[in-house]
Amino acid sequence: MSKRFRENYFIIIRLVLNLMLCVYGFLDMNNNAGVSTKVLLLVAAYISLLSIKEHFADVNRLLFIAGAAIMYVGLLKAGVGGFIFLGYVIYYEFLHDLKAKAGWYPLLYLALVVDTPIPFFTNVLVITMLALFYMQHEFVVDFYRNQTLEDTVTEQKLKRDILDKESETKEMLKKNLVMSENKILEERAMLSQTLHDKLGHNINGSIYQLEASKVIMDKDPDKARSMIQAVIDQLRTGMDEIRAILRKERPEKRQMSLIQLNELCEDCNQKGVITELSTEGDLSVIPNDIWEVVLDNAFEAVTNSMRYARCSHINISILVMNKMIRFIVTDDGIGCDSVTDGMGISGMRKRVRSVGGTIDFETEAGFKVSMLLPIA
Repeated sequence: MSKRFRENYFIIIRLVLNLMLCVYGFLDMNNNAGVSTKVLLLVAAYISLLSIKEHFADVNRLLFIAGAAIMYVGLLKAGVGGFIFLGYVIYYEFLHDLKAKAGWYPLLYLALVVDTPIPFFTNVLVITMLALFYMQHEFVVDFYRNQTLEDTVTEQKLKRDILDKESETKEMLKKNLVMSENKILEERAMLSQTLHDKLGHNINGSIYQLEASKVIMDKDPDKARSMIQAVIDQLRTGMDEIRAILRKERPEKRQMSLIQLNELCEDCNQKGVITELSTEGDLSVIPNDIWEVVLDNAFEAVTNSMRYARCSHINISILVMNKMIRFIVTDDGIGCDSVTDGMGISGMRKRVRSVGGTIDFETEAGFKVSMLLPIA
């Protein structure tokens, strides 16, 4: 069934219905006295008015129905009883274009009290058929059509919301990545300045003392030894201060790991494979050794997907649970029949076992690496 027919089926069926009722009227006339030219013209005008009315606005359509009603009255005055069914059609056409409520449709049964040349049972049958036909379209088909339209609009809205949410999430990840990078740069600048202030002055002072001790080494050995010992103590103190600064200023493993994972995703995106990182839960509870496993296995799994899977999408997800984290890397590539433990897969297994975790591989729909790693 073509789209054009589906869109205009109600108009086509109404036209066919009118033609059938007109044929009934012609057959009834032939049984009596034949068909006159006047009747042919009236029927042609009636069919034409109802056929073209659908191309106009609501008010104009009512005018066309009124014109068809005038043609119908002309047929009645011509004494043509076989066309009485056309009056029923006009009544339902008015209800259709006025968007009348269902209670108006059975009122046509009141016409049965009028004496007509049409048999009573035939009248009941035609009225019932017309009522069911028009009511089905108005109150069943249109209802589901409107419901489908509403569902389509809702579906499109949900899709837009999902796309907007994905866009917001990506923007937030990029923003967080930039903020983390800026923070690291600030910390590096602060570290450089602190090392310069602490270490620079310490080393300069030590150099001056060593040069002085070199000058007096022969004249006053005891004084020289004392100055050298002071330099040693000063350098030892400076070294302790440097260690303390480095411990304090060292970036968190979590921040560095997330930056590396986001850079991995960005690199894959630039190569044409959509790669996304999703996290859930408190990432700060993940120990540094677990982050090492996550990073190494993520790079290994993504590298394999890019080389062999012929995929268009890769997803990296980290879910922090009570005492475990679930780390998953999936792609939508061609998959494989079985997993062969080459150097890459063996390395992933070894790293996971070293921290007391488990690793599984699924190959049916793409390739999926699932890891459970302890955090407590």
